[in-house]
Amino acid sequence: MNTPKHPKRPVNGVLLLDKPQGLSSNTALQKARRLYRAEKAGHTGVLDPLATGLLPVCFGEATKFAQYLLNADKAYTATLKLGEASSTGDAEGEIIDTARSDIALEEFQTACQALTGAIRQVPPMFSALKHEGKPLYEYARKGIVIERKARNITIYSIDIREFAAPQAVIDVRCSKGTYIRTLSEDIAKHIHTFAHLTALRRTETAGFTIAQSHTLEAIEALSEAERDALLLPCDVLVQHLPPITLGDEAVKMLKFGQQPALHADMPADTPIRVYAESGEFIGLADYQAEQGRLKAVRLMNTAA
Repeated sequence: MNTPKHPKRPVNGVLLLDKPQGLSSNTALQKARRLYRAEKAGHTGVLDPLATGLLPVCFGEATKFAQYLLNADKAYTATLKLGEASSTGDAEGEIIDTARSDIALEEFQTACQALTGAIRQVPPMFSALKHEGKPLYEYARKGIVIERKARNITIYSIDIREFAAPQAVIDVRCSKGTYIRTLSEDIAKHIHTFAHLTALRRTETAGFTIAQSHTLEAIEALSEAERDALLLPCDVLVQHLPPITLGDEAVKMLKFGQQPALHADMPADTPIRVYAESGEFIGLADYQAEQGRLKAVRLMNTAA
C-alpha cells in the first residue's frame, strides 16, 4: 500500500509569518502549511504580492476564529514614489501619468495631516473586493472599471520616516479596510501630483508585531518540534473579547448544544471567551441577557 511521503497531521495554533515579497498570501499560506504538514490552514487577511510583513496563519481549530482578526487595526511602512501614477497604484503596474516631483517636505507634511483622522476612501480597482462574485482586479485587468462606493476608515497617524523627493517613507496606523495604495494616491492628490507605492510592509495587526514573526526560510531550517513551539494558542485571535470561566457542568452543556444559565455582568452585544476551570479554551459564546443564558457561537473541537 502506498503511503504519503509527508502525511498530514492535526495542527492547532497561530503562526505569525513574515510574508516575503513576490508571493501571494495564499502561496505563502500553502508553503507554511506544507512545512507544518497541517491538515487545515487559513490566513487572516490578504497582503498583495508586492507587500511583505505580518501575516497571521491559522492552523486547524484556529481557523474557526480567524475572522475576528479581519476587523483589527493595522500598521504599515510604505515607500512612495512621487510624481508618477501607476495603473495598479504600485510598482507592479505601468506608469500611466506623470506630474511634478519636486515636492517640499512642508507640502508633504500638510498632505499627510489632511489625510489623518476619520476619512472616506474609494477602494482601488486592483483589489480583492468582489463584484458579482468576481474580484475587482479581474475586471481591472480587462480594462473594465466598476463603480465603487467610498467607505469610512480611520487613519490614526501618518509619521514621515524618510523624505527625499521624489521618494518618501511613511509609517501608517489605520483601521480595517484601509488601502495604503489609495492613501498614497490621495496624499499626492492633495498636493496636485501623483504617487504610487514602491514597497509596502505590514508591521502590526491586532496587537501582533513584525518582531514576533518568522520567515519561511527560518521555519524550514527548524525541526518539527521547534516549528510547533513557534505556534501561538488559538485564543490569541480573540484576546480583545471579554473572558469568563465556567464549571465542568456548564462547559459540558455548551458542548452538547445546551444553554447553561449565567448570572453575571457580561456584555450581551459581543462574543465572550469561554474557559474551563483548568484554563482550557473552550470557544466563544453569546450572552443571552433576557434569558440569562449562554449560547455557543464557535467551540473548539477538543477531541481532535
